[in-house]
Amino acid sequence: MKLSQQTIDTVKATIPFLKENGETLTRHFYKRLFEHHPEVKVYFNTANQASGSQQGALAASVCAFAQNIETPENLSEAVSLIGHKHVSLGVQPEHYPVVGEHLLASIDELLNPAPKEILDAWAEAYGFLADVLIKHEEGLYGTQAWNGFQKFTIDNKVKESSHVSSFYLKPKDAGEVPSFTAGQYITVRVPSADGTTTMRNYSLSHYGNNEYLRVSVKREEASHADQASGYVSHYLHEQCEIGDELEIAAPSGEFTIDEAEITKLKENKTPLLLVSGGIGITPILSMLHAVAGEGIPVHFIHGALNSETHAMKEEVMEVARNYPNVNVHIKYSAPLPDDQPDSLGLFDSDFIGQFLSPSSEVYFCGPKIMMTQMLTFLAELKHERTKVHYEFFGPAEDLQTCPMGHG
Repeated sequence: MKLSQQTIDTVKATIPFLKENGETLTRHFYKRLFEHHPEVKVYFNTANQASGSQQGALAASVCAFAQNIETPENLSEAVSLIGHKHVSLGVQPEHYPVVGEHLLASIDELLNPAPKEILDAWAEAYGFLADVLIKHEEGLYGTQAWNGFQKFTIDNKVKESSHVSSFYLKPKDAGEVPSFTAGQYITVRVPSADGTTTMRNYSLSHYGNNEYLRVSVKREEASHADQASGYVSHYLHEQCEIGDELEIAAPSGEFTIDEAEITKLKENKTPLLLVSGGIGITPILSMLHAVAGEGIPVHFIHGALNSETHAMKEEVMEVARNYPNVNVHIKYSAPLPDDQPDSLGLFDSDFIGQFLSPSSEVYFCGPKIMMTQMLTFLAELKHERTKVHYEFFGPAEDLQTCPMGHG
């Protein structure tokens, strides 16, 4: 499918409107979609809906699509990210017409009414994008260990810090544990109070063990009095014990270090910088396990408030003891009296620069503020963008305007 020049020109002409009214449009869209199709609410994060971050993320995505409509290849990274997320949640081709219907209706209602040429252009453009995503997701579904959800049993539950617990999961039917690539996540589906279900993605926090899948989950507390705490994280922490069952979707995600990349790192003697903050340690720890025994020079940096909140410290230090190619640096920003980290304070460009060489491949994950700062630091250090890899938990609209961000 190829877009007509008239459609391209018309969509581009709507960019100023989208920049000014994008979030108004997406708020109206979600409200309309959920009113007409409440069954699709299970595919969305209610906390992100309540905070408005999901609306902001969609607005940024719609605007980015309009800005790149003549060069859709520029969106390949975003298409891959969205595709993996959709597959992890079980989004199907039949969902796309529903979304398209209410997106177009929202445009029409917001412009009260929209000119026919705008609706026709966006209908064609949305159809083009939907076709790209459907085909991409069809390929991803074909590579999964299974589609949909399977039942796993909690084989062990381990408290890792004041707010983090690890859940060791084995197939209920005693079948094979699926293989995965270091950095990938699984989707956990749990029952909701309203009789439906709620899904969340959690990074797999280990690698190299085919006896179980492990996720390490932070109990998410509300940051404001008018916000709700994380439903799924509280469900796992407070209601799930050893022997209980969970519904799990197959491993997914593109923030990974696979075997081919490890081989390339070894052949080129490329140094690796792994950086994590808080619960962002989960995919980074998986990567550390994958590369530790390969002889690659590895700097592993982790930032936490203090020893009370620092999850899986001993596991990381054991890797460093076993593999001399691994150098670990721990940084605390609010240490307790007896804490003895390697350094104090927050990350800055001078600190990151100590561990960086021009050839370093950099992987990082953590809270929003850390992610935006890391992108800024690496830009200041003039590190090559193709050597920077990251994963952000939640809608990444706030990373769009960073010097190294998407868009």
